[in-house]
Amino acid sequence: MPHPRPARTAALLASVALLASATAACGDAGGLKGAGATPTAVSPEKLWPDLPAASSPAFDIDEVNIEVVKGVDVPGDDIHRVDPVEVVRREIAAHPGDYDGSKAPYRETSRRMADCDESGAARRPCPVLRPYYRDLTGDGRDELALGFRQLPGELTAVRVYTVAKHRLVQVMGWEDAVSAVELAGRSVIIRSPSEVAGYEYRLQWTWDQDQKAMLLTHDEMVRTEERAHPPRPSTASRTSDASPDPSPSASGR
Repeated sequence: MPHPRPARTAALLASVALLASATAACGDAGGLKGAGATPTAVSPEKLWPDLPAASSPAFDIDEVNIEVVKGVDVPGDDIHRVDPVEVVRREIAAHPGDYDGSKAPYRETSRRMADCDESGAARRPCPVLRPYYRDLTGDGRDELALGFRQLPGELTAVRVYTVAKHRLVQVMGWEDAVSAVELAGRSVIIRSPSEVAGYEYRLQWTWDQDQKAMLLTHDEMVRTEERAHPPRPSTASRTSDASPDPSPSASGR
């Protein structure tokens, strides 16, 4: 019986010749092509190098917002067993100038709290919104993301709470004209209307293990395709604006 190797070698040589012929007929099809000239890299230019460096911030924006909520129990250190309505009532009681009296800016919120029951979140006219739970600190336990309307205006307060040393601790707080609230990973993202048509503010707080708080890590103006002319926020600062639909977009548990 003849050895099969010579036949295989001949077939291989024929295949190589056929491939070379086909490649020559097609020119350089399939080969690498240049993408054109590459822009020259430009390094950042430092402006006013002789300007003295600031040693302290000019404005206080509550970069680290940590506060123990007094008077609210956390049974079994389980934040799911904390009453969201009671948490808001405690905040109202701690700031009577904002909520009590005919001239208080959020007097309607205080009045409507009487319409809240233990499950009062998301029940109108109760101003407390549905609570959401998510592990925002990475320790395997849920935190509480809570929102409530600051009435009679159109402000929405957004808060995040965790449990530390058997106590309920607020680790993030913000009031704004809220278009949407999202939970993503270890972050809380708040979108707010802008006076610039076609744009909105996007603010992101992210858990910082060193500070044991949610820090404002992104503050930017971004394009929005949802509406050409977003509602105009109030003339107050952005820390005290609100939106017509403050419902969070993250899924609750």
